[in-house]
Amino acid sequence: MTMEMKDSGSVVLTAYHPHSPARIPGMEQSFVQDIPPGHSPASRKSLSRCRRINRMLSNESAPPPAFSRSNSQASVDSTSMEDFWCEVESIKESREDGSEEAMLLEFKPADEGELEAEWLQDVGLSTLISGAEEEDGQALLSTLTRTQAAAVQKRYNTYTQTLRKKNKHTVRDVRDIFGTDDSPPTLETVPVSPVSSNGIQLPGQKPVWKSVSSNSCLDCGIDKGSPSITEELSYEVSFSESITVLPKTQEWPKNQRFKKEDSALPKFIVRKSRFGLTEVGDLSPEDMKKIRYLSLIELTAFYDALGVELKRNRVERVRGRENGLFGVPLTVLLENDQKKFPGIKVPLIFQKLLLKLEETGLETEGILRVPGSASRVKNLHQELEAKFYEDTFDWDQVRNNDAAGLLKMFIRELPSPLFTVEYLPAFITLVEKISKIKLQLQALHLLIMLMPEANRDTAKAFLQFLKKVVANEGKNKMNLWNVSMIVAPNLFIYKGKRANQQEMQAAATTAHIVRLLIRYQDILWTVPSFLISQVRKMNEAAMNNSKRQLMFDKGVRKLLRRKTMERERPERPEGAVTFPPYLQSDIPEGVIRVYAPLHSKVSMAIQLNSQTKAKDILARFHCENSHGSSQNVRGQIQSLHEIGGNIGQHCLDPDAFMLDVYRANPQAEWVIKPKAS
Repeated sequence: MTMEMKDSGSVVLTAYHPHSPARIPGMEQSFVQDIPPGHSPASRKSLSRCRRINRMLSNESAPPPAFSRSNSQASVDSTSMEDFWCEVESIKESREDGSEEAMLLEFKPADEGELEAEWLQDVGLSTLISGAEEEDGQALLSTLTRTQAAAVQKRYNTYTQTLRKKNKHTVRDVRDIFGTDDSPPTLETVPVSPVSSNGIQLPGQKPVWKSVSSNSCLDCGIDKGSPSITEELSYEVSFSESITVLPKTQEWPKNQRFKKEDSALPKFIVRKSRFGLTEVGDLSPEDMKKIRYLSLIELTAFYDALGVELKRNRVERVRGRENGLFGVPLTVLLENDQKKFPGIKVPLIFQKLLLKLEETGLETEGILRVPGSASRVKNLHQELEAKFYEDTFDWDQVRNNDAAGLLKMFIRELPSPLFTVEYLPAFITLVEKISKIKLQLQALHLLIMLMPEANRDTAKAFLQFLKKVVANEGKNKMNLWNVSMIVAPNLFIYKGKRANQQEMQAAATTAHIVRLLIRYQDILWTVPSFLISQVRKMNEAAMNNSKRQLMFDKGVRKLLRRKTMERERPERPEGAVTFPPYLQSDIPEGVIRVYAPLHSKVSMAIQLNSQTKAKDILARFHCENSHGSSQNVRGQIQSLHEIGGNIGQHCLDPDAFMLDVYRANPQAEWVIKPKAS
């Protein structure tokens, strides 16, 4: 069964609340079969309303969509949309009966130039707006690829032209920043040589590739009948540099379709270089902040190269509740939870709901799809608010479908959507305007890198749970498409304006996004190595800037002059050379000293060769300390960390070749400790 994607213009999903879905032939019979005997009257009410709604949308006299050029304004087979519309109606009923508080998000209109100014601030280049010396931004600018620099230059040009029109203060000429003329460079396809994931081009070194299947954890029926042809994904070169620019005469397919069968999604192979792969949690918060800067620049350059406008919502900040569980911002929940459990990354209530469902609900037929009792869910909601933090709530009383209802309510009640209001239009656009799944996945990958840490960690926990639901399809009758259809309205319909019919037709689009998130989550939560390369270069540039600044400090120069005089008192042999401190140590080239503070043997010098991997060093320490370390240490999963130099902190892939990492960052320290959970 396929879903036809008609070409019909630019539709931005800002906020929508469907209230008139389409009729589904045969829906009454199939839906009744899913309702268990003795189901609540509220569910029977929802059933009749679903039938009425579907009759409304099936009315052939309904006016055609006003937007006639969008790829994803789909002529969707209505039988495949049954779950979506019934979930929408269930959401609407829960809001109408007062179990969910109403809180509208207000969207701010943008004055000319404001969007560009906000963009420059969001990518860490606010100094370009203030007119100050951009020493902080210079490190970032020095790392940009050609297409990324073009994206920055384009936004800065627009911003400065707007200021000149408004007769604002003098702005710096773009040529002073980029050293080019005013016109942005033409984005033609040119050969780009791969750069190592650590920002250092190693002479004569060719990367050794290792295949990593994107669905190695999805052997639950998702791969049944999957295509025999696989596609490669490389993280070595930026996505925008890899795009062949589309000719101006080329148009997107007018009848693009996507199939709902799980086997329709391709299998991707990720190429693991000699530096291994890096997950989101493997980098320090400081470096992840730089990853976010670079990801927004790269996403903008990526959309520019495809000829697609990157749209963002401008939202008035809405303050949620400052205490409680539901309707509280994720950051506030985490601040409260971390007082009791330091280092926690996902709110406790969300973790507990997921745990309850994983322990007892994964095999429940229709889990997530079959609604719980509205009255029970409302009472449980109130009881949780009162008893959760007192540890007096009885989880045994919670039925599986009611727990699923609470989980979805928690997501919907967040003051800002899990995938952020600002970038929801970009999520929709990646399907509406980009036809190839590989390119959709690359855009989605950058959007995940852009998410705030709390949102990204919570989304990851949620998607891992959904993957387990799909893994139990044989018992719960919930395949990947079913789950995506149920989850989509909870993630992409949020409190805001009422939607029109065109926005409602984005149902297939949002379900496809959720399907990509579930299927390829292992890929999406891996940091692209070209971004890590740029972070290393940023850190190196920042260190060089700091050194130059210190050299011009009068106090430092005076101190250095005195120290120099003291050192020169004894005569040095002719031709003597002074080495940097890290080369004056007794550790020869190619040897690293590894520290393991939690082990009985706390340090060890290790000679590296071209085949030494991080896991080999871990195994050696484990062997040396197998009897001396405490039982607690032996039970922990230890990882080798690269700390300092041109990186903040980096938990290394066990398959990383250490000589390559050492050469990329010779000033780093090497520490074995537990990996941050």
